[in-house]
Amino acid sequence: MGAHAVRVRYDQRALALVEVRGGQRDWEKAEDEFERRGWPVVTSFARGDDLSAGVLTPDPDSRLYCVEVHLMGARNSRTERAAAWRVQRLARTARIEMYVRRCDLLDVDREQLTEWRVHSVAHRPPLRSPHGPPGLRATLRRKWAMARARLTERRGRHDIGTYVSGTASEARRLARMGMPTGAPARTDVDVRTLHGRERGHIVLRREEDGKRRQYRLMAWLLAMTSLAVVAQHQSGSRAWFWGMCAAACFAGSVRSGSRIFLSGGRAPSVVIVCLAASILLGFTLGWFSSETEALTPLQMLVYNASALTAIGVWLLIRQWTWGEWLTWAAPLVFTALVSFAVASGSVLHALYADALGLDPEDLDVPGIWQVLAAGRLLSFLSLALFVPAGWGIAKHVHASFVRPGEDTNVLLYVAAQTLVIGLVAVLAVNSANDAAEAVKKAAGERKSPPPYFGVDAEWTCVEPTVARKQLNVQGGELRPGLPYLSFGVAGDDVVLWDPDTAEPFKVPTGQVRLLPAKEPREACDFPARKWEQQ
Repeated sequence: MGAHAVRVRYDQRALALVEVRGGQRDWEKAEDEFERRGWPVVTSFARGDDLSAGVLTPDPDSRLYCVEVHLMGARNSRTERAAAWRVQRLARTARIEMYVRRCDLLDVDREQLTEWRVHSVAHRPPLRSPHGPPGLRATLRRKWAMARARLTERRGRHDIGTYVSGTASEARRLARMGMPTGAPARTDVDVRTLHGRERGHIVLRREEDGKRRQYRLMAWLLAMTSLAVVAQHQSGSRAWFWGMCAAACFAGSVRSGSRIFLSGGRAPSVVIVCLAASILLGFTLGWFSSETEALTPLQMLVYNASALTAIGVWLLIRQWTWGEWLTWAAPLVFTALVSFAVASGSVLHALYADALGLDPEDLDVPGIWQVLAAGRLLSFLSLALFVPAGWGIAKHVHASFVRPGEDTNVLLYVAAQTLVIGLVAVLAVNSANDAAEAVKKAAGERKSPPPYFGVDAEWTCVEPTVARKQLNVQGGELRPGLPYLSFGVAGDDVVLWDPDTAEPFKVPTGQVRLLPAKEPREACDFPARKWEQQ
């Protein structure tokens, strides 16, 4: 590997037959570009020669390269096409006339060998008694000694510090063979599985194949749980329909679970799948406790969307290079932190105050509640992660609309992200408006209103301490006999809400005395009515 070669992480390898045209200078440039990307050149030959003789017409200005292209993402029917897209992007970036004439996906899936520990067998009782056929008592004693020996072996009491891998027969032969370092061959050793869940008769699938089957199993279980939640909140024929769909998904999960291993282990796998399905249904449908409420379809949708978002964002981030991290992620994170630290805590409160006809300064909100309000706003903004999450999943499965280097990718991403940001703004406004409407409704019904991130309006009796004609009421009329909703003191004024007019007004704090109202529906009783004196 040359001085310009780089080591890049990758999931898949593809062998591409790339035709480069333009002569010696372009060939050398293409070779340099392959090396910069860490794509090994297996061989190269002139067009019409070697393997291409009789296949392509000879051309002195063209040369064929067998290049091993590395790329991130899943292995599916589009992976070899995705490798060809990488080469096409290189051709556009480097301004080289090159074409992918053939692309074969290489198998990089690794076999999962069973792991074993080697232990001594010198502690085991002899197989046969030296004194002839044993009696019943001697046979039982020998079986008990063998059971104790097996138990101590499983606990690792007789391990000799050697590790082997393979099938059971391979592991025994490997444990007993000699080593070049001088370790002699032995016959007094045996092997035990490193993990209790593995047995000699179970053969694991290859690593990537096993992971794909596990993901498919989790998808079946998640679909079953979601459909069961929907069925529980339906009635009649619709409940039966969704219940049957959930049962079909359960059958699919059992079928997938029974094929997790290449051979063996089918019965334990089915039992584990049934147990996992029972636990999931128990939590989501509220079976485990009478105090636990079942999830609603909307809550289940939110949980599924959150899980899918987390997976998609991870799939997107793991494909980023250091350049993409520094170019996009770092400025974005810094800007977001600064912006939300300065302003996000007051955004929802400002919308809430506006819906009530108040100024943001009229609400004296503690700092901790501003932080919590910022968290709610950030939860709304997390919806914007749906777009990059979907983008990450699309890139992982090599979707056609996310070809590397295509300008339409940016346009699609920006359009989708703009749409989601607009949705976030609508959610923020609706949250504040719903809270304000709840306050108005509670005030009209003379009930205690719900709090909203530290803004807790209370029913209050307002007793003037000056004559009525000296009261400086802003925006309404004060009737001391009635209780009002108080939003607290802002500056030198008390912010009140009149339930009869459904409008706010203010009174200077130096002109009134505030007392908690006993009942919102009862009139305030003041012993001394000094404000009535003229």
